[in-house]
Amino acid sequence: MGISAETIEGYYREAFLTFDKNRQPPEINVTFYPYVGINHTIRIRNGGVFVRIAEICRDLPASAQRALALILVAKLYRRRVPVVARDVYSAAVSTEEYRVRATANKRKHGRKVLSSPQGQAYDLEAIFEVLNASYFGGSVPKPTLTWSARKTYRILGHHDATHKTIVISRSLDSASVPKFIVEYIVFHEMLHIHHPAKIVNGRRYHHTPIFRRDERKFKYYEEAELWIERNVRKLKRDAKRK
Repeated sequence: MGISAETIEGYYREAFLTFDKNRQPPEINVTFYPYVGINHTIRIRNGGVFVRIAEICRDLPASAQRALALILVAKLYRRRVPVVARDVYSAAVSTEEYRVRATANKRKHGRKVLSSPQGQAYDLEAIFEVLNASYFGGSVPKPTLTWSARKTYRILGHHDATHKTIVISRSLDSASVPKFIVEYIVFHEMLHIHHPAKIVNGRRYHHTPIFRRDERKFKYYEEAELWIERNVRKLKRDAKRK
């Protein structure tokens, strides 16, 4: 059944007092919201505080709910999150039970906006096949490969383990972008499949030392990193251009 929203609201009042003992806590409203993943939000509206907690976290133990309250209120105040609170919350939501819940929920309700692996300049499937043979001995299971729906510049590639998809930014689907750049980004995302995230003390690590070691095996690693560094502003301008 879980802890009532009214009880959790008390945890948030305590959290506000933790960061500002001299001010009366605002009116707090806590609701459970059917987010696809383990997401939570806190907002101030008309002097009140509105908290939305992911529905799949309704039955988190009191210690984790108190820790989450401290985390969200700390972010609201732009203060450093207490280490103990972070560790308690991470340990709770990193259990096998919650990982299974989140994955199942994403598969049930999540929606991936896909376009096609065949772009105007580059074919992601062809690039994947060459990289898989050259660097992985064909061992990486083929995911769904797609260009992003829109041009992006902050994130050039993304591996979604839940939907078994690799998405590459449409900003790179251009003849002005060297092929080895697209190959490098696809290679990076393939490494996420080859080296799944590790959980240590409740924290999830995606770019482990062995991941970084293998990343440098890409033939044009130095050139690719330099090109991205020098062209990030141009990618940004192109992405924002209507």
